[in-house]
Amino acid sequence: MGFCHELPRLPSPVSRLPSPVTLSTQSRHHIPRMIRVRMKEPSKYLLLSDEVRDALAANQPVLALESTIITHGMPWPRNLETAQMAERTVRAAGAVPATIAIVGGKARVGLNEAELEQLAQAGQEARKCSRRDLAAVLNSGATAGTTVAATMILAHLAGIRVFATGGIGGVHRGAAETLDISADLQELGRTPVAVVCAGPKAILDIGLTLEYLETLGVPVVGYRTDELPAFYSRTSGFAVDYRVDSPSEIAELIDTQAALGLRNGMVIANPVPAAAALEGKVMEDAISGAVAAAERAGITGKALTPWLLQRVEELTGGASLEANIALMMNNARLGAEIAGALAARQE
Repeated sequence: MGFCHELPRLPSPVSRLPSPVTLSTQSRHHIPRMIRVRMKEPSKYLLLSDEVRDALAANQPVLALESTIITHGMPWPRNLETAQMAERTVRAAGAVPATIAIVGGKARVGLNEAELEQLAQAGQEARKCSRRDLAAVLNSGATAGTTVAATMILAHLAGIRVFATGGIGGVHRGAAETLDISADLQELGRTPVAVVCAGPKAILDIGLTLEYLETLGVPVVGYRTDELPAFYSRTSGFAVDYRVDSPSEIAELIDTQAALGLRNGMVIANPVPAAAALEGKVMEDAISGAVAAAERAGITGKALTPWLLQRVEELTGGASLEANIALMMNNARLGAEIAGALAARQE
């Protein structure tokens, strides 16, 4: 794959999935019932809350939520308030929230109020845990927020098929020289968990991120949109691979992909609510300024994303933080609805 920007830009034709009627009435008889296969819970490392364990056993909807948004994505106390609000949103939509984090050397799937507050107060003093860090962080007994990649791994081990976050990581600007590419993308290529998000984080090179996802065979599905959202903004100028218009369509797509034995994940791109969206030019100016400042300060690696998000928040007078919270709630709601649709298909 070369680093180029030759991706379809709107108004390119966007492929559409077969209608829900086609999938549900014609192919349901040909797709075996999806049986949720769960690893035996390795008690030494993975610990499910009683609520999450019971819900999975009873085939009730469960939605995974990540925790770096708590530790590294927002300041105290907005991070705690947002985490609590996300869990309430999931419950209101009929699913059980399973916030995932590393707490005291245990991979926790489903946190209680005290653990949520502990993570939020720790903030960036907690570790930031991706795939490469999981074993070391668990062995050290540390506490860490889990990235999209690590959350996908732990959700899959627990038997959770849907995960909601704010935005996925991707190819950073200037990656042709730095090779700074988020592990989130590789995880999407090898772990069968559907990720509901508002697109790639706007601080990234969205065109190259889509190129990389295509190379990995990861479908990018727009929820009620033909155009990939750009995190804070509803539009990016790039087309999605497919469009779906209901949670039940997404559930059918997830089940079909699993029935085919495909082991990759899926990006469900859900635009930020219009009332909270920020104008693209305003955001691009703020992001360009933040990226230039990071280069001058020598900020790289896993420290770069939280640094850029904080700088963008400062440059937008806090408007980006409010948009981030709104899109997270929107994704939590859709993720819960998809989890419900998946559970209904297994009844």
